[in-house]
Amino acid sequence: MQYTLKDFDYNFNPSLIAQYPLLKRDTSRLLVLDRKNEKIEHKSFFEAGEYLKRGDMLVLNNTRVTPCRLFGKKEGTGGATEILLIKRLDSDVWEVMAKGRIKKGQKITFSPSLCCEVIQRNDEYTIVRFNYEGDWETILSETGNIPIPPYIRRKTVDGDKEWYQTVFAVNDGSIAAPTAGLHFTEEMLFSLKSKGIIIAAVTLHVGIGTFRPVKVENIYEHKMHPEYYEINSEVVDTIKKVKADGGRVVAVGTTAVRVLEQAAITGDIKAGVGETDIFIYPGFNFKVVDAMITNFHLPKSTLLMLVMAFAGRERIIKAYQEAVSLSYRFYSYGDAMLII
Repeated sequence: MQYTLKDFDYNFNPSLIAQYPLLKRDTSRLLVLDRKNEKIEHKSFFEAGEYLKRGDMLVLNNTRVTPCRLFGKKEGTGGATEILLIKRLDSDVWEVMAKGRIKKGQKITFSPSLCCEVIQRNDEYTIVRFNYEGDWETILSETGNIPIPPYIRRKTVDGDKEWYQTVFAVNDGSIAAPTAGLHFTEEMLFSLKSKGIIIAAVTLHVGIGTFRPVKVENIYEHKMHPEYYEINSEVVDTIKKVKADGGRVVAVGTTAVRVLEQAAITGDIKAGVGETDIFIYPGFNFKVVDAMITNFHLPKSTLLMLVMAFAGRERIIKAYQEAVSLSYRFYSYGDAMLII
């Protein structure tokens, strides 16, 4: 079947977009979608372990969100602008997304110790060179802001520095959180391990490829922006053993799904480090992932396409309709779905 962009739309009430997370991460709601039995159940996230068994493998994305949103003033005009760090091209040269009118050669000041010069600017991207005094990581930590998504219609607050990170985040590099992982607490992970669930981690640094909107009606023409990923040989060996023993590989989030399926893109799963532009939509042949945990995604997004590829378009439409009718909280700080 050939799909168009409108096939990935759904009716939605914007008031359901979660503006803040719950006080306790694992008390969010959990919609459980059983593909085999065509059944939907409603639970709390801390009950997810009821659907996992000893020998199953939970794969997390251990990326960490960097404070990569910078607010500055343009030289000469003094006008305000904002940039979002996307990708480091050289030691002090970055590809960024920039708001407002800026042009090649323009200088932007963010703090007394941090400024940049625009060295290339077009419709697709902006490239800047930073000038600073001191240690880059320290300056970015002091000057930068956590880049919460634009559909969270409020200013960033101090709490976002903790809320918008998973409890297992270790590798700096993302411009957005792998939000399915936000529901886990250290206590819940310990409980799952005690039950015999194998916990492993891969890395995908979330970039604009994950959330860049699809602008073409023919979805097959959409190109994903490359994002860094890493999966080591120990994780690969464990996956092979789990599957040989009859266990399931449960991916936490669409980013973990993309790493696992990228690793098996040529057939047998292999360890690797590099960039992936894998685009998963209905018709994709999943080779590794047996179940997944995910949040509720934007209409017409590549994330929704991936989830529909895994569970089936009609099942996801039905599940989303039920979630909307029951006032589930949507998107990054919202509730979760377990697809088994």
